[in-house]
Amino acid sequence: MRWHELTILATEPSQEMVSHYLYELGAAGVSIEESWTEDKPRDTSLGQWYDKPLNNIRAGYAEIRSYFADETDVESVVKQLTALLEGLPEFGYDAGEFTIAAGEVDDEDWADSWKKYFKPIQVTEKLTIKPTWEEYEARPEEVIIELDPGMAFGTGTHPTTVLCLKTLEGAISGGEEVIDVGTGSGILAIGAMRLGAKRVLALDLDPVAVSSATENIKLNGLQDDVEVKLSDLLGILRDSGIDRPNGVKPPVDLVVANILAEIILLFIADVMEVLKPGGIYIASGIYKNKEQDVEAGLLAAGFEIVDKVRQDDWVAFVAGKPKGDDEEG
Repeated sequence: MRWHELTILATEPSQEMVSHYLYELGAAGVSIEESWTEDKPRDTSLGQWYDKPLNNIRAGYAEIRSYFADETDVESVVKQLTALLEGLPEFGYDAGEFTIAAGEVDDEDWADSWKKYFKPIQVTEKLTIKPTWEEYEARPEEVIIELDPGMAFGTGTHPTTVLCLKTLEGAISGGEEVIDVGTGSGILAIGAMRLGAKRVLALDLDPVAVSSATENIKLNGLQDDVEVKLSDLLGILRDSGIDRPNGVKPPVDLVVANILAEIILLFIADVMEVLKPGGIYIASGIYKNKEQDVEAGLLAAGFEIVDKVRQDDWVAFVAGKPKGDDEEG
């Protein structure tokens, strides 16, 4: 099978929005390669090693490759995408001097090529992400997340995902019930369970994500503890009266969401409703130019800002729902 390949060169801060637009326009897969030059620092605080070679991508930019079915009207997609990227400044982003190049590839040329850059990586003191096709001998204290994300999802090493995993490690003490909003590959749901959560409800509006997360959860032997549903958070709130004896039902101890800041702002009040008093909300996927907007939204909804964790130019919020008067002290 032949695929249309669109290669977009755009600024690193805009990569999440570019990917979002590509999926909205019908992309079957998206891969991202950021600029890696000799003078770009690499985080080795946990002994990470990098198999990704240096490249000639313009500093501060990322190359976003996307794949569309053979019958796709590529000219129409390019026209729509160009208009969307030109309009990004209205949302506080800037794709810079972006370019869009079109080509064609065979199925086998892209389905597995990205895997050569995905190696085991330790993201926290406890958690290591391991692709299913790699051999790896874990240390006694190491907790492994097995992952086969497929082309449609990241490998878990993007700063927004790493921030979520780090904050989850600090927020989970054991026995929590968790909702993962926008689960994607299921990595945060798996991470929560590996860190000691009791049960997790993983939600996504994308059927491909639901399928991917379901498979990854099975790979990790957690199918009895993690429920994956095609839904958004509001849908679960509406369905909370449905009998799900073995599933997570609101209110819960913790909600985690690694999605676009614009989407986070849409359902902050719903998160407040779904949490127990004293519950924790971890919100990531937020670029630095949206930090103040998200913080204002959280405070306006009644949350307390417990912590803000940063990596590169990305930030994750740890917000708490105030305890009731009878629970304080």
